[in-house]
Amino acid sequence: MDGGAGGGRGARRGPDAPPALGAVLGYRVYARRWIFLLVLSLLNCSNAALWLSFAPVADIIAHHFVLSTKQINWLSLIYLVVSIPSGVVAIWVLDSVGLRWATITCAWLNFAGSIFRALPSLAIGIEDPFAFLMGGQSLCALVQTVVIFSPAKLAALWFPEHQRVTANMIGTMSNSLGILMANLLSPTLVKKEKDIPWMMGIYIIPAGLTCLLATACLWDSVPPSPPSAGAARCSSERFLEGLKLLLHNRAYITLAVCFGGGIGIFSGFLALLEQVLCVKGYSNEFAGLCGALFIIFGVLGALVLSLYVDQTKQFTEAVKIGYCLTSVVCVAFALVSQLQGQTLALATICSLLGLFGLSVVPIAMELAVECSFPAAGALVVVLLTALSVRRAEPSTSTCQDGGGPLDWKVSLLLMAGLCALFSCCLTLFFHTRYRRLEAEARVSCSIQDDVDRAPQLVATP
Repeated sequence: MDGGAGGGRGARRGPDAPPALGAVLGYRVYARRWIFLLVLSLLNCSNAALWLSFAPVADIIAHHFVLSTKQINWLSLIYLVVSIPSGVVAIWVLDSVGLRWATITCAWLNFAGSIFRALPSLAIGIEDPFAFLMGGQSLCALVQTVVIFSPAKLAALWFPEHQRVTANMIGTMSNSLGILMANLLSPTLVKKEKDIPWMMGIYIIPAGLTCLLATACLWDSVPPSPPSAGAARCSSERFLEGLKLLLHNRAYITLAVCFGGGIGIFSGFLALLEQVLCVKGYSNEFAGLCGALFIIFGVLGALVLSLYVDQTKQFTEAVKIGYCLTSVVCVAFALVSQLQGQTLALATICSLLGLFGLSVVPIAMELAVECSFPAAGALVVVLLTALSVRRAEPSTSTCQDGGGPLDWKVSLLLMAGLCALFSCCLTLFFHTRYRRLEAEARVSCSIQDDVDRAPQLVATP
């Protein structure tokens, strides 16, 4: 059932008492907001799973389709490359066509991409399977930036003030759950080359289910009545005017640079984790476990932190503390990963890296809305890989890439240094007002004063 934002709950009111402030303001929350969040979360999860579905079984995929490892890596890297130009377009799409049609379109593109990339394994006589694999991945990559930006938009338009961060956390962390699903599901499904069609078909199922739910269950881009004062004022600026305002917003630029850099570091960490650890003799299974711990603890941390920030509104403090602790743990990873036999320490470090770093992602996205109201992952991967060098001396490497083991010392120290740099910049230079919360407080106080001065003019239920 749809329910009013402030009516029907709590202490009983007398017949002459004024109604709840939410009813006076005309604010209302709708139960179907959770359906919208479910669809968006499933889409985010499916898209992320398609992104990294090839990585855990790259050697089997490469042998089956007669491709090089570099070509298989590009099936994941294409997501990061496409996100660079499509990021700005995603903002325009969300503002121009609305959240509903953007979500439905992305669901269909994601579904089409999942089918297109499966054709080489399901059809016979395809001469260039890489073209179909890359084409399908590219269609899915076009979806990524829109679905990553959408949870903050959905939370702002459909959810009341005390649920926004939690809703944003659920939508954003579903992307991490998709990455976790790919790392666990692909190795489980693919033991031999004959299992590849089965894996491709399994990944089509969540994409198809999401497409069906998005088409059938999403009715409106915005609710009939806003859930809060912030949502009531959430009419976006025109695209170019809004972009110009953001370019003059120092707090937003600082957050965007530091947050974007942090996302790039995390993408590089996940993409290169197995290659870094195998040099020191750690198995692929252990590298997968470290990646899983990073995501699991990140999701748990995001859940707890989002509930806390929803109540306290301490966005800035949470992000700054999280980034500083992340930089410390990143330095620890750069040092300990160069040692052998440190499985417990590395597992703990990866868990803490997710707990401190990944958990602040939805908070940082929500903070970006607050400081801008109303108004580079591929580079990191390429840079870190370029700085690694082959070693000729004997080692305990378990890497199976056919070449000598790589030395990642310089790359990992650079990653730790960048993380520390972004943390320092954010801590020292990021200061902002919570513009949306201030706007909601002003409207609420104004209406409350009117209700107190003239209760006889307010209709009682």
